[in-house]
Amino acid sequence: MRHDIRFYVGNEYHALASIAPTRTLLDWLREERGLTGTKEGCNEGDCGACTVLVVRLEGARLVWRAVNACIQFVCMLDGAQVLTIEDMRAPDGSLHPVQQAMVEHHGSQCGFCTPGFVMSMVAGRKAAGLAQDERGIDDMLAGNLCRCTGYAPIVRAMRHAMQAGPDHFDAMADDMAARLRALRDGATVDMTGPAGRLSIPATADGLAHTLLESPQARIVAGATDVGLWVIKGLRDLPHVISIGQIADLRRIAATADGLYIGAAVTWQEARAALAHILPQPDEEVFRRIGSVQVRNAGTVCGNIANGSPIGDGPPVLIAAGAQLHLRRGDTRRTLALEDFFVDYGQQDRAPGEFVEGITIPAPAPDTLIRAWKVSKRFDQDISAILGAFSLTLAPDGTISNPRIAFGGMAATPRRATRTEAALAGRKWTEATLAAAREAITADFTPLSDMRASAWYRSTVAANLLTRLYAECGPQAARASTSVHAACTATGEHAHG
Repeated sequence: MRHDIRFYVGNEYHALASIAPTRTLLDWLREERGLTGTKEGCNEGDCGACTVLVVRLEGARLVWRAVNACIQFVCMLDGAQVLTIEDMRAPDGSLHPVQQAMVEHHGSQCGFCTPGFVMSMVAGRKAAGLAQDERGIDDMLAGNLCRCTGYAPIVRAMRHAMQAGPDHFDAMADDMAARLRALRDGATVDMTGPAGRLSIPATADGLAHTLLESPQARIVAGATDVGLWVIKGLRDLPHVISIGQIADLRRIAATADGLYIGAAVTWQEARAALAHILPQPDEEVFRRIGSVQVRNAGTVCGNIANGSPIGDGPPVLIAAGAQLHLRRGDTRRTLALEDFFVDYGQQDRAPGEFVEGITIPAPAPDTLIRAWKVSKRFDQDISAILGAFSLTLAPDGTISNPRIAFGGMAATPRRATRTEAALAGRKWTEATLAAAREAITADFTPLSDMRASAWYRSTVAANLLTRLYAECGPQAARASTSVHAACTATGEHAHG
């Protein structure tokens, strides 16, 4: 048992034995350490002005992640090294290649957002397999806002920086790995002070035990949602349990039942595996969940456990037939994901019970799975409506095994059972489409709010069915066959 949290900021070691469990990294850096290069902009994880780097040793490899300091609790940094804009200069005083590129390409105007951009860009240089084309850079910088509209020179600077040589951190890699390795002691952390109690269990068994003792404690993995409760809602959390680094809950594995994702696996960590079995939803939905900073912290299972009716993950996972794994003490149970959501703010979870993981079955080869997110902005926006569809289409056009789920249409993510019934066993024709569109009005009575009116939601839900028909129905297959035949006749190749 340990009674402090230990981490580095730059090259400075910190051991904190007394800190509020919900003290944000942004406030601590600025108010306690005087590191004011990290800016407070929106203070809700949207603008990226507060972006810092969190470096961890995973196996033998250093992993660099850009995160929003405004919604990252200090307690979640146990065992990590934090780098801020103040750490970007080399020991000899020279600028980091990203900083130099920003100067040369005039990437800074008022300068307020610049530190956050630089930190995201440095993380992008460290990311393996990052696409260096325009889209890859846009995806990487989607979590950083420039209110002076200086994006074009920033993108040029990033393109140039991606081609630059090594930075001074490359020479420090062995030393960074050694210091982070020394922080690994496998200990459970328990701290109690005037501002509340912090628990960091070392194992899932320890988490189960702590929750039996304190069922009202609040679990945080990435705090991308809970952080807003504290910052914007001013909520008091007397007991916080941080689970982000519990190895038992960070497992991603292909099993006989499908893809298993543990409760502490982030969206960014899970994306490659999810894209392998759900390629179109990954492209259309998962890459638009928050930003890189949000996906680096927020977890797949946290997106489920918070029970939001507009979470982007649950509708897709429900349509894919996902099974949720829950644990209370030594007792485990599994249920269909759609059955977890009971009502607004209410889930099928007993006191002391927690989400341990989720399994997404591998779809049959002939299964069509599609999902579309509709929001006012493409990047960094909450869904007005999200539709997810799974079905099997026989060669004669007969539909079987339809599973349709929506977010934003009800108090919880929910299946469209009447719409499924209107499709099951029928030929995929315009008449069937019309019947399914009509059934949606019986499935849902959506609300009007700041994101969309009830009329808009109902209309878009029906139109997403039409899009599914247009892109995957028999006429789409016939069109594809005709194009292929025409291209073959002219010696060309058709690309899907």
